[in-house]
This record gives sequence, C-alpha cells and structure tokens, in this order.
Amino acid sequence: MAVPPGVSEREWADALKQFQQALGSGGVFTSDEDVALYRDFYSPLWGEAEERVASAALAPDTADQVQQIVRIANTSRIPLYSIATGRNLGYGGSAPNLAGSVVLDLKRMNRVLEVDDKRHFAIVEPGVSYFDFYRHIQDRGLNVWIDCPDPGWGSVIGNALDHGVGYTWGAFRDHFHSHCGMEVVLPNGEFLRTGMGAVPGSRTWAEYRYGYGPYVDGLFSQGNFGVVTKMGFWLFPAPETYLSGTVTVPKRADIVPLVDIVNYLEHAGTIGMPRYGSPLGQVRDQELADLVAQPGGPSTDDLDAFAARRGVAAWECKLQFYGGAEVVAAQWAYAREKLSVIAGARFEDTEFYRFPLTAEQAERAHKVALGIPNLSIFAGGARSELNPSPRDGHVFFAPVIPKSGRAILDAMQVFNPVVREVGFPNMVSFFKAPNTWMFRAFVFLYSFPISRSDRAQNRRVREAFPRLVRAAAERGWGEYRTPPVFQDLVMDAYSFNNHALRRFSETLKDAVDPNGILSAGRGGIWPRHLRNTRG
Repeated sequence: MAVPPGVSEREWADALKQFQQALGSGGVFTSDEDVALYRDFYSPLWGEAEERVASAALAPDTADQVQQIVRIANTSRIPLYSIATGRNLGYGGSAPNLAGSVVLDLKRMNRVLEVDDKRHFAIVEPGVSYFDFYRHIQDRGLNVWIDCPDPGWGSVIGNALDHGVGYTWGAFRDHFHSHCGMEVVLPNGEFLRTGMGAVPGSRTWAEYRYGYGPYVDGLFSQGNFGVVTKMGFWLFPAPETYLSGTVTVPKRADIVPLVDIVNYLEHAGTIGMPRYGSPLGQVRDQELADLVAQPGGPSTDDLDAFAARRGVAAWECKLQFYGGAEVVAAQWAYAREKLSVIAGARFEDTEFYRFPLTAEQAERAHKVALGIPNLSIFAGGARSELNPSPRDGHVFFAPVIPKSGRAILDAMQVFNPVVREVGFPNMVSFFKAPNTWMFRAFVFLYSFPISRSDRAQNRRVREAFPRLVRAAAERGWGEYRTPPVFQDLVMDAYSFNNHALRRFSETLKDAVDPNGILSAGRGGIWPRHLRNTRG
C-alpha cells in the first residue's frame, strides 16, 4: 500500500483509522487489487513511472460522511481526488492529477432526490448515472426527458462538472449550463449551497440558478474548490413527436453557407442539435485515396470534380425537430426553404417518431437524440472481423473552434499536418465534420489510440498533443476538456495577461484550501506547496 505524498507513515495510519471510524471498513479501500480499479485505463502513461495512480480510495454513502472525510483529510493534510462514477474515459477516468492521492469515490451516493415534471427540474446526488436517472423517470411515468452523452453509465453531476454535453435541444445539451444550484462540501468541511439553495427551506433551488450576490457555481466545475454532493438540473419537457431530415450540398465550399444557415435555424430555436458529415468521407475508392495522400492534400477543385463524377455530395447535415406533429412538419418545411438558396441542395426525410416509442423504434433510433442512455458508442471500437485488434483505449484532443464553415476547413489545414508528422495518418481526414454538442461553438475532436503494450505509440501521442495544443493556441483556439496528464498544458494556453485567469484561481485556492487537500492540479490549478510540480 502506497503512502500519499507529503504524509508520514504514522500520519497515514492514524488517518486510515479515522476514515474507517467514519465509513466503516467497507468504505475504505487500500489493497493493491482494489486501488488498481481507480487507474486510468486509457492513460497515455500506462505502466510508466509517471503514471498517475492513487494510494487508496474512500466510498462515502452520505454528504455527512463526505464532510467527515474532508475534515479528517484537512487535519492530516491527506490529498483527496473526488470522482462521481469515475467513467470519464478519454479524459482521465478515475485517476488523480497528483499521484498518490486518495480517491474520494461518490458512486454510492446515488439517490434521485426530486423530479418535478410540471416545473421540469430534478435534484440528484453525484452517484446517479444517466441510466439511473432515466430508469427513475420511466418507472414513474414522468413527462420529462433527460439529455445524455455517450455513454450512459456516467454521472449526471460528474459529466456536468466536466462541461460534458449531449444531443438534444441547445438549452439542455450543455449539461453544466442546464444545472441549477448545488450543495458543496468545502475544503474546511463546511456545507455550502449556491443560488436559491442558500435560502433555508428553499422551494426554488432548481428553478432560479443565480440567487442573490456573486454567482459562484462555476468555481466547482473543472476545479478543486469543493466536493459537490447535490445538484439541480433543468429537464426537457417530453415532446409529442420527433422529426429529422437531412440536407446535402454538392461542393466543398458549400460548407460555409450551410453552417451559416443552420446556425440561424438553431439559434432561432427552430432545430435541435445539427449533425454534420461528409458522404465523400465514406467513399472507399483508390482514386480518392490517392488524392488525399498527395503532398499538401487534394485541392478543392480536385475533390469537387471527384464528387461530381461519383455523384456524391460533399457535405450533409441532419436536422432534428421536437414538438407537436404540425409544428415539426412546418419547421422542416421552413428549414428546407432557407437552405434551398444553396445551389444543388437536396433534402431527405429521415425519421419521424410519435411518443411513446415502440420497442422496435427505440432499438433502431439514435437513442441519445431521444434522451435514451445506452452504451452503443463502444460498438465502433469493439473486436470484430473488420477490427480484429481493437485499441486498448484513447485520449481526446478537444479544441473549441468558431461555429463557421470556414473554421472547419481551416482546422483541417492546421491540425492534419501535425498529426501526420507524428505518425497517426488514420487520425486525420479532409472530410472531418465538427462535433456540434455545444450551442455556440464547434468541437473539432480527435481520438488518439492508447496501448497498454506499445509504449512507443503512447509516446507519439504525448509528443503530438503539445504540438496540437500550441497549433490551436496560435489560432486563438483552446481545449474544453483534457486528461490529467495534459491539464497543465491546456491551462497554459489560457495565458492572457500573464496567465491572469490561472493566477486568480490559485489565489482563491490558497484562500479556501490552504492545505491543498482537494484534487490538486485539477483544471491546472495547484495549491501553493505543489506549484513547482506543474507540468
């Protein structure tokens, strides 16, 4: 059993006794076998001396037990690292930023405390997964939807605190934006409630997020100023129907007006989340492969000529509509009218569902677009005849770029050469579409393969990542999420006025957590005594 950094063996033994008194022996995990479950199984440092691993884990059942843990840790200066369900795969999983930290595992706190399907909100604990939340609503026949990410086993609170996103309407798929009020255990062990929750006996905790005075909720997202034990969320009133339709455009440059018009439709409230793609990218043709492989890549004219010969569109966008049957039909007609100004645009009705779904409909639908959590995202990387040696894991490079067609084309030119130079040709595409989870920006997501046996491959990932972060920063783009091993690097790009943002966060950290016990390094924020360890 490892001893946490900066803690003597005697202090550690005394702290373990106190943790066991607070939680019982079943809530304290110190064996190598148990602690190994908290590794980041997608770590680019897998099996190396620098890998971020925990020393122990604690699993409280109540907020009062969290309070006791934090007070014990503060007295003994035991570094804690809080997780909800620990399923943040691709962004660090359960592993801490500071090796040797004690994982504070909140998954036993899995109570759905309240759901109101007339005022459309809920209050939940951090161990509630999207599966749990969905099942609670379905079992009670409540008339609300959740918005869920891929996959559905993650924590509703944990996903929101890491700025996770989903697939339905813009107001709900930014999960932190759709939260409303929280309860937090501060580093000194005190309880804090934010917004209207700060009013004793509040009846509007999950309805008005601001309350009165400074709005502090953001300090507890991607940060280390407290442990969130309850959180309110706004929910999507269950619509009567769902309709989707697809628009295709023939030329590569058509992505510019396509995005402009779709932006208008989404920001005006006509559509839910749009989904861009490139039919050209699905073509398996040697001529196209040769075009893509040529130095500097294919020209726009080359790609347009190829597309014309093959009768394939350059881009497509799936539009989603929610509401009454007459409403969604009128919205789709209006969208077609707006998009018809693009020469050669074509339209196809793709799906129409009236709720509740039949079992057959639910099985074939894109479930997350209908608020149904699932694990189908893993099917793409599963072992099969076409993929006999699947990757062991992945890490995400997730830069936020402007919500424009021009930015999509620019991002390809910025990132593709870097990725190719470090030996990941399969990670690039001249037909890459942005992820549209965010309401007001694009995420140009790359997934890099991680191996538990090929350290050279992992080293190439670690070499590529800083180059991509710097390339993004040179264009004024930054990442919105990243694994612990790259969090200092990513925060370093937010450098306006000599890193004023980080310096402000560190000033707050020193004030509220002077012993530096909570999630040291998370979000690139380190306590004073560890700042010289920043990567």
